[in-house]
Amino acid sequence: MADQAVATYVPVQVPLPPIAPTSYFSEAQWEILFAVADAIIPSIRTSSTAKSSNDRVISQAEWDTAVSKLKTTIPGPDAAKIAAQYLEEDVSSNPIFRACVERTFGAAVHEEGRGGMGLILNALNTRAGSLLLTGSITPLHQQPLAVREKIFRGWDTSRLPPLRAVYRALTAIVKKSWVLASPTINPVLGFPRIPVHGKPADGFPFEFLQFPPGDQPERIDIDVVVIGSGCGGAVAAKNLAEAGNKVLVVEKSYSYPSNSFPMGAEEAHTSMFEAGGAIISDDGSMAVLAGSTWGGGGTVNWSASLQTQGYVRQEWANAGLPFFTSLEFQRSLDRVCDRMGVNTEHIRHNRQNNVILEGARKLGYAAKAVPQNTGNSEHYCGYCTLGCHSTGKKGPIETWLADAAKAGAIFAEGFRADKVLFTQVNGKRVASGVEGTWTSRDLHLGLSSEGAVRRKVIINAKKVVVSCGTLQSPLLLMRSGLKNAQIGRNLYLHPVIGCGAIFDEETRPWEGSALTTVVNEFEDMDGQGHGVKIESVSMMPSIVVPMFPWRDGLDYKLFVAGINHSTSFITLTKDRDGGRVYPDPADGRVRIDYAVSPFDRRHIVEGLVACAKIAYISGAKEFHTTYRDLPPFVRPSASDPEAPEGTNDDALQRWIAELRRKSPLNTERGMFASAHQMGTCRMGSSPKSSVVDPDCQVWDTEGLYVVDASVFPSASGVNPMITNMAIADWASRNIARDLKRSRTAGNVMARL
Repeated sequence: MADQAVATYVPVQVPLPPIAPTSYFSEAQWEILFAVADAIIPSIRTSSTAKSSNDRVISQAEWDTAVSKLKTTIPGPDAAKIAAQYLEEDVSSNPIFRACVERTFGAAVHEEGRGGMGLILNALNTRAGSLLLTGSITPLHQQPLAVREKIFRGWDTSRLPPLRAVYRALTAIVKKSWVLASPTINPVLGFPRIPVHGKPADGFPFEFLQFPPGDQPERIDIDVVVIGSGCGGAVAAKNLAEAGNKVLVVEKSYSYPSNSFPMGAEEAHTSMFEAGGAIISDDGSMAVLAGSTWGGGGTVNWSASLQTQGYVRQEWANAGLPFFTSLEFQRSLDRVCDRMGVNTEHIRHNRQNNVILEGARKLGYAAKAVPQNTGNSEHYCGYCTLGCHSTGKKGPIETWLADAAKAGAIFAEGFRADKVLFTQVNGKRVASGVEGTWTSRDLHLGLSSEGAVRRKVIINAKKVVVSCGTLQSPLLLMRSGLKNAQIGRNLYLHPVIGCGAIFDEETRPWEGSALTTVVNEFEDMDGQGHGVKIESVSMMPSIVVPMFPWRDGLDYKLFVAGINHSTSFITLTKDRDGGRVYPDPADGRVRIDYAVSPFDRRHIVEGLVACAKIAYISGAKEFHTTYRDLPPFVRPSASDPEAPEGTNDDALQRWIAELRRKSPLNTERGMFASAHQMGTCRMGSSPKSSVVDPDCQVWDTEGLYVVDASVFPSASGVNPMITNMAIADWASRNIARDLKRSRTAGNVMARL
């Protein structure tokens, strides 16, 4: 019955919003940019089939070799036809690809970055600028594609930093846009639009406030306003509502029902991730993936539910926060895990997680199963980063927010908090609410037939709980006039380098839960809790394909086509050295100033060594990393994975020695990534070193709290969801007790 339901299930399509005006580039600049895109992802043909100078022409022998290689991995009887279509695909003529590029530049690239890109594009359209940047007076877009590709590849190591920056930016944007828009990638991989596992189910029917058009602000009186619906805010909303308080949860993004899940990759990135899932640090070295939807990161994360480890709790206690080594904190950890049905008993590991477990066993590495928030049931589906259609992952929208609704909480989506409001009471700065702008669902989201309604809304509240997440909570505090120098600092990102192991056999790595195992052998490499954990990554093509380096158009297409024979690894690093977030001076969007330190990069290198050994001992024929200065390891054809020397194999050891010679890795030569953001409103014992006090109340205020992962005193070292929720559970219970005391005192005064 379940299989039949899956076979007939078609998610409700989520329309994409209109593209913002693209006038920051001229038509000539866009023409050059898309000419570069064609060089990165070229249409590959032979001389007999070439149509224009926009094709990369290869010999018939090269074509036959490429098609033959592709046919070995493409499923089905039409493999040769699909292979030819894939090789010949032309990105710049694909309107969906062009829209993806334009949408990414609008959503993720700040004005300063677009300005710098525009200067380069302008120069490339002149004889003098072209000579300086390409070595030829012929404008780049008028060059044959093979010449364009060679020129662009040279920018990777240019002596001119702006050219290196353009190289990194364009390869990242073009790869991401291609995998989102390509009509051929999914057929080549055999990747199904709908997961073959998991029965569709209806989620909780949330209702949201609606406001009519009006010139004057709408006003709402409430006990507690919770700004943000993610893991921290959702737990706080449940506890505060169940304690008898009138609670309003506001969220800047929008809600989508489970029958729209899993979304298509382009729709999911646009609708459910901050800046379309394309936030990049200022130096271009770090890609940051952060949820922005109803339920926040808990709607698009995986099911990993690791509790805070003892050495981290002790580290935080030593910083003046004894709560973290108390039994009370453990009770909060257990309480949030119990509500979500966190378990290890119902895990069914997929191929890539079994590779990690078995490889670690053969090498003697400490490894274990990762508990999952799956309601004490099996949840064998890897598509949850696009939204969980089975509701089997018990994130905020299936648990805490639903509980809050049942307890009487009310909700508003599309609400951007502009600033927290304050009053002065006996010389103290007391939070009295929040002012923001509400935007209705417009035509593309389906609730308004005549476009969006925008309305200023003022929410008066006795307590204000900021749960906007590590990237946005500090920006709201700054917009509200708070001057603590620590706001936005102490950013930790758990930086990772990705790896992929290629096997002879098909692995279908997108099937099964994304992350169910962890190797913790290397988590304490300095004696102070800093090191790496080895985990796997979601193998959605839209997530994993853009991570790997581009070196050549044909090479990249052939590599991508082999993803269906691969498994993944990430080196999740408990970073010692942090960064900061700050508002863009032009438009206020979040900017990230962060580069992985040499100290943390050395730990990542040792994590990569361990991943390579696990891949080798598991029989992988190739091992790739997202660091482009390191060629992949290719197992010699005569190598026997069962040979007695194991990972002492000479070829592998030479590759490892080359990797270690590159330590610490150059941040320009690879793409680091983060799906965990922590610490920008850190908790502490003094306003000189922190933003919130041990009760999560913002220093020098009353009634204003921050309850999300931004309060972490340092990197948690584990996937942060459970730690975040436990802190929120404890803090919100304290807030509820304070409100109860105030009500009791008020009642006593009224009787007197």
